[in-house]
Amino acid sequence: MLLGSIEAGGTKFVCAVGDGDYRIKNQTVIPTTTPAETLTATINYFKQFKLDAIGIASFGPIEIRRHADDYGFITKTPKPGWSQTDFVGPIRQALDCPVAWTTDVNGSAYGEYVMAGLTNDQLDSLVYYTIGTGVGAGAVINGQFLGAVGHPEMGHVLVKRHPDDLAFKGICPFHGDCLEGLVAGPTFEARTGRPGSEVPLTDPVWDIMSYYVAQAALQTTLTIRPDKIVFGGGVVSEGFLQKVRRDFKTLLNGYVTVPALADYLTMPLMANNGSATLGDFALAAQELKRA
Repeated sequence: MLLGSIEAGGTKFVCAVGDGDYRIKNQTVIPTTTPAETLTATINYFKQFKLDAIGIASFGPIEIRRHADDYGFITKTPKPGWSQTDFVGPIRQALDCPVAWTTDVNGSAYGEYVMAGLTNDQLDSLVYYTIGTGVGAGAVINGQFLGAVGHPEMGHVLVKRHPDDLAFKGICPFHGDCLEGLVAGPTFEARTGRPGSEVPLTDPVWDIMSYYVAQAALQTTLTIRPDKIVFGGGVVSEGFLQKVRRDFKTLLNGYVTVPALADYLTMPLMANNGSATLGDFALAAQELKRA
């Protein structure tokens, strides 16, 4: 069996081919430019292989309702030039195989869920946040994604402003100071004039951001009550996550019981942000069974 994976991000497409045990056999990275150019390069890569099925985890928002006329489309996205792009249609037509379709964060959430099972850490539920160029989250509950009429947009929830950050308007083009507008990677440049990679963890901006991320973890805890919340993406490090755990503990204030914070608020099990690729392989295998 040969399975394909497309982790479609706003900056790059990570494309991979794997076997029935979800082991990567070949992989390439394609820059995200225009839809026509990027999808053509993606299709040409996968045409080298005879795939049995492919899984796509894409930036969004996307249409996930199978009965919708625009199922498989990237819809109203802030990514210039990509709104109302048919993604699944050209892939399915060119590669002639079943296509699993979900969000980038759902793919990562599912990869972490599957990996937990493979490492004998059986979970009933898991939420995965990515904090990078944008912010999003996916949730898996008993093997199923959360969301029916649409996928969750947890990156755009509103949070209480940090008292030292009231003057910052946020960078989200839709909501200004939603979670994404306050903690996404580009907020470093907007606040400090420096990219996040140049801002040391001792800088107070990290404490401001951990306060917001801890609020997101609190909201997730009190609404979904997952077994685990995983944080991935370029902004997240173990040092930053220690700050988030500190602030989460303060905000939760012992209200409900959660696992030990080192086990509850964690980094991904999959190294190098490989969660979505594993998730895509697993979803592709499921889609093949459906076909």
